Amino acid sequence: MPEPTTLPPRSLIVGLLVSVVAIAFEAVAVATAMPAAAEDLGRLHLYAWTFTLFVIGMALATVLSGRLSDRLGPSLPLRAGLVLFGAGLLAAALAPNMYVLLVARFIQGVGGGAFNVALLVVVARTFPAAQRALMMTAFSLCWVMPAFIAPPIAAWLSKALSWHWVFAVMIPFVVATAVLTAGPLNDLADQLRPEVGQDSNPVPIWAAVVAAAGVAAVQFAGQDIDRSSLVALAVGLVALGVALPKLMAPGFFRFRPGIASVSWVRALQAGGFFAAEAFLPLSLVEGREMSLFRAGLMLTIGSLGWTVGSWLQAQTWLKWRRDQLIEVGAACSLVGVLAIVAGTWLGLSVVVIGIGWTIGGLGMGLASASGSLAIMQLSTPAQLGRNTSSLQVSEALGNAMFTGLAGAVYANLRTSAAPVDTFGWVFTTVAVVSLLAVLVSLRIGPVANLTSGAGTTSSR
Repeated sequence: MPEPTTLPPRSLIVGLLVSVVAIAFEAVAVATAMPAAAEDLGRLHLYAWTFTLFVIGMALATVLSGRLSDRLGPSLPLRAGLVLFGAGLLAAALAPNMYVLLVARFIQGVGGGAFNVALLVVVARTFPAAQRALMMTAFSLCWVMPAFIAPPIAAWLSKALSWHWVFAVMIPFVVATAVLTAGPLNDLADQLRPEVGQDSNPVPIWAAVVAAAGVAAVQFAGQDIDRSSLVALAVGLVALGVALPKLMAPGFFRFRPGIASVSWVRALQAGGFFAAEAFLPLSLVEGREMSLFRAGLMLTIGSLGWTVGSWLQAQTWLKWRRDQLIEVGAACSLVGVLAIVAGTWLGLSVVVIGIGWTIGGLGMGLASASGSLAIMQLSTPAQLGRNTSSLQVSEALGNAMFTGLAGAVYANLRTSAAPVDTFGWVFTTVAVVSLLAVLVSLRIGPVANLTSGAGTTSSR
């Protein structure tokens, strides 16, 4: 397939950017509003499940979306993802109890996962290589931009109306995306159609189902330590051991340089970062008696760093290779989590936590876009959907596993320990995960930065 030489239609670009804003707003707003939802609906021990079911749904959908993108092109999974995400928003907006909300979050995850993979495939097939980093920067900016307005809006909606409105207000944006992208996707059908006659070695769907069930079993095991939980833990670990080799890139369990190590870093770094983000507002509300508004502002502060990091990785004067950007990004994310750990255990000012979380966001901005671009560069055209899917699956499973792990620590300590001890151990657990991300990032190997021309990319 020839390399694209011109940008796709402007309406497609705008539509994709609007969709990222909608998904990002929902993610940040939910993190702010979830303490209010948990207080309203009860079942606080299920708090972590509202996040992990979302990413478990993403894990399932990314596999199917990757296969469809390689076989039929990304248009179908992109459109299906929008429909499902919108349906999940509507279900959450009407949820009368925690169990309906959990189902709605799962549906949102399925829609978001399908859309995210298809989105990256659209970028890879319709944008010139030199312009992809700029588009990734635009996506990153659209991802972090809502963080400046979502927390106060979510806090106001939750207090003045109801937390249900946090989900409802995003539905019009999903509709707008569907309208803006419909025509361009039809016009670019030939360009988006995959090459015929090449084996993409697709990920088996059963493996995604088994892996998702394994993550759920592991989290269930951690909710209450008894004999049955040990059985669930064993079942979950076996399921993951069977499924992950099929889901991940070759050499995943050997930490092979290249795609496998990039996927590991994404799982560990994003898993640690978003696990910390899920519990940071709750820790400030319960441990320091902050308002939802002030607690949500901490997420806004962290987004400043993400914005800077996403901008930096696309600059032509930054002569770091993609693997080096990922290494620095993982280290910055570790610093951010360690700041929360220190702030929680030692009772330091929230200013310390805010500065640290800004550095953590900087790390995500550097590494997230660079990881996606590295996968694009290291993949053959026939393997693009599969490898992109593997990257997204690793992120989704990492988020689910490590948010679930943090949730298990919280569920077992919240009734017997003081808030400082409960959240101190939650964030200490997350810090260990972030440290592992730094260590694995050293295994990636040289990956060129096509934006600045730095380094050389070896075949993986």
